[in-house]
Amino acid sequence: MPASYDVVVIGTGPGGYETAIRSTQLGLKTAVIEKDKLGGVCLNIGCIPTKALLKSAEMVEYSSHFADYGLDVDGSIQPNFPKIIARSRGVADKMNKGVKYLMGKNKIDVILGSATLAGGGKIDIKPSVDMDGNKIGKALSVTAKHIIVATGARPRELPFMKIDGKKIISSTEALIQTRRPDRLVICGAGAIGVEFAYFYHNMGTEVVLVELLDRLVPVEDKDVSKELARWFKKMGIKIMTRTSVQKVDTAGKTIKVHLKTAKGEEIIETDQVLSAVGVAGNIEGIGLEKAGVKTEKGAIVVDEFNQTSTSGIYAIGDVAGPPWLAHKASHEGILCIEKIAGRDVHPMDRSNIPGCTYCQPQIGSVGYTEEAAEEAGYSIKVGKFPFSASGKASAAGHTEGFVKVIYDEKYGELLGCHIIGYDATELIAEVVTARTLETTAHEIMEAIHPHPTLSEAVMEATRAAFGKSINI
Repeated sequence: MPASYDVVVIGTGPGGYETAIRSTQLGLKTAVIEKDKLGGVCLNIGCIPTKALLKSAEMVEYSSHFADYGLDVDGSIQPNFPKIIARSRGVADKMNKGVKYLMGKNKIDVILGSATLAGGGKIDIKPSVDMDGNKIGKALSVTAKHIIVATGARPRELPFMKIDGKKIISSTEALIQTRRPDRLVICGAGAIGVEFAYFYHNMGTEVVLVELLDRLVPVEDKDVSKELARWFKKMGIKIMTRTSVQKVDTAGKTIKVHLKTAKGEEIIETDQVLSAVGVAGNIEGIGLEKAGVKTEKGAIVVDEFNQTSTSGIYAIGDVAGPPWLAHKASHEGILCIEKIAGRDVHPMDRSNIPGCTYCQPQIGSVGYTEEAAEEAGYSIKVGKFPFSASGKASAAGHTEGFVKVIYDEKYGELLGCHIIGYDATELIAEVVTARTLETTAHEIMEAIHPHPTLSEAVMEATRAAFGKSINI
């Protein structure tokens, strides 16, 4: 007879493994099924190892400014690309072991293999092959009262730009390859595209960043996009916006990328092309149709607590649609399992999910952009505080960027915040918390921010919005 559980989670990315841990905390007999490595894409070939690479790139950038900090260094500092990749893989391996430890600590059964929904609460599992080529798992079946699908997403592939892993690569290959290309064309200037543009540029690669829309990081506030483009150009990264890729010719020794620009057609020769045009949910081959689970536009359809169209089956994270963010997956999973356990929970506020981009300067944002707030009919007050006016930023040698806040004029409601600069991804959490507590401009200004810190910029930008500027 199949093993029986209260909850089975399919997939162990941040959403999956955190949901499983919360499930056992609530007294539910729980198992996870993983077809690759514990930790999913984020811990193994996504968020965490990418940030390790970016830290190395940041250190390379620092090394070119040692003299600015009063440091004399004999000889130049050169990046050792294979060692940098190896460090990143080491960080990923450590996190993978951490998840394995947490599974044991919380007495969660770990089942390796590829899962398929078989209907009636049954899940069939067959052996699979992990990213290192190891065969894992065995054929068996389990049953569960509640099944949570957390199968994540994969890089999206364009029909005229098929990923071969060598000449045309995805973020996975960009993360683990040990040979650095001399020239790289990156197609797509969202978070993934700009992060790898920053990394490879600092490794010594000649980078061309191509974006179909009119600006970098198009989902961000226009002022943020403009500021990032300014710094990237200053670094020496070539930016081509309003440009579409028509064809990629990989037949010769070099790759020819055929582009359509506002000025006409152009061909760029390069050594490698990185496709960074988004992700697609892993909804295929897991038995959704047989289980009667409805999908739409490449994602599983869920309600406000992530219940699918089939009773007892839920979906969280990337597979349930945008935004494709690890912290969104984790939050959905916790709400979902607490609802299953009968706890009194509230739906996730989708307007208060922060977005983070980890190139330098970093980007952290939440809520309405200025343009979106106006389109929504708000009468707004906007405040900006440049880090060039921050004592802490000057002391740290990071005066690039600013904090921009958007408030409702009538009630002082904090509608949105957009930060570009050093440690922006850390600073944005203050605003997320403030919006969760329905904090107004008055309270932000009244809250005593420690000096000297970068966080003072949030208070100073708020003062600027209401004509009470002190330090600008």
